[in-house]
Amino acid sequence: MDATIRDATPEDASAVRRVARKSWHAAYDDILGVETVDSVVDDWYDAEGLARSVRRDDGRFLVAESSPDAGIVGFAQAVLGDGGANAATDGSTAAELPRIYVHPDRWAEGVGSALLDRIESWCREEGAGRLRLLVLADNEVGNAFYEARGYRTVGSRESEFEGQTVTDYVREKEL
Repeated sequence: MDATIRDATPEDASAVRRVARKSWHAAYDDILGVETVDSVVDDWYDAEGLARSVRRDDGRFLVAESSPDAGIVGFAQAVLGDGGANAATDGSTAAELPRIYVHPDRWAEGVGSALLDRIESWCREEGAGRLRLLVLADNEVGNAFYEARGYRTVGSRESEFEGQTVTDYVREKEL
């Protein structure tokens, strides 16, 4: 892997959105459709919302940056749980991984693993006993990645995207 991992800044918003759009289309077009993917990315990755995510006191937002020409090629965000529904049995809290995406041209190069390693380390340092995430059940690439990284399926739930109902797996890993 030839990328550097660093904390995201609000100025990274357009590059993060570009990577999100490419990776969402690669992963979800066959599941959700092109128009739905565009709508979700437009909604979930607007510059103002990303700036708020980067500034959260209870989270960490990282980007993977390649050579100056390639720029940002991946990103990941973790948020610490509130201790309520996310309380682990050992009294620690769970953290959530709401986003981790890598540009599809860089899949299988270790960028996602490097981002996830840093996120998991940060979560442990912050006292989280486990990391939890959602992944579409039909997202074969995502599920294979999480399976290889030790995340087990602990449940499922239904989600709606632009009127389409899909199944998400709830995956979790003890840290």
